[in-house]
Amino acid sequence: MTKRNVPIRGQSIYVEIEGEEHLPTVVFLHGFTGSTSTWMDVRRHLAGSYRTVAVDLTGHGKTSIPDDPERYGMKEQLTDLNELFNELNMQAFHLVGYSMGGRIALGYTVEYPEKVNALILESSSPGLEDEADRHTRKAADRLLAKKIMDNGLKSFVNSWENIPLFNSQKALPTEQREQIRQERLSQTEKGLSNSLLGIGTGSQPSYWHMLDSIRKPVLLLTGELDEKFVNIAMEMKKRVPSWKHTVVSDAGHAIHVEKPSLFATMIKDYMNELH
Repeated sequence: MTKRNVPIRGQSIYVEIEGEEHLPTVVFLHGFTGSTSTWMDVRRHLAGSYRTVAVDLTGHGKTSIPDDPERYGMKEQLTDLNELFNELNMQAFHLVGYSMGGRIALGYTVEYPEKVNALILESSSPGLEDEADRHTRKAADRLLAKKIMDNGLKSFVNSWENIPLFNSQKALPTEQREQIRQERLSQTEKGLSNSLLGIGTGSQPSYWHMLDSIRKPVLLLTGELDEKFVNIAMEMKKRVPSWKHTVVSDAGHAIHVEKPSLFATMIKDYMNELH
């Protein structure tokens, strides 16, 4: 496996690349509080069949933590990613994004459609369509960002791992739950706080009106226990009926964490369907 920090536009983006260049490439974008390590088990299952590229997004993991929240904005992150892919000489690839990473992956596909062979969105959304909803969400994200800075990372993680969205993770083995906790604790107050301010759901542009402009194959994956995101995916599929939506039984928000082998198999099956 190649692990490296790539200098991009005054920042440094951390990537992990595994597999031969001749193999089809799958790029993975993690969610809020995540990093490349969240994909470790999924990538292990794909080894030999695919070249995998996992990226630490701005403010997360081993990637730069800019002082200015605007540097975390959607347009900035999409430009950074495109420069990164050009630097790595990646012409076209399958793109997988989870939650926050899914919102960024969707934005990337809208802006750079020639680079994306297929898009897989796990528990994600195109943002908020209603301006009032965006305003409310931005205010909530500002409050949470301040709380992280005031109370510290550990206090935030203690509360974040207990929100209803992650209830299903409480059934995971202790060792796995500890790995997830350590990944969250490996972040920084500034990185998480600025992510909320710059790329929170209320801050990003809404892509709802752009969904039908995407001409690439799209797979939506949601866990049946994650009702909010099941409904969002159903609405997305209603807008673009050609998209495929799969609901995974007995899984919550982070399917790739709860059922990595199944998640990898679904990616493989979907890629095989496309050929």
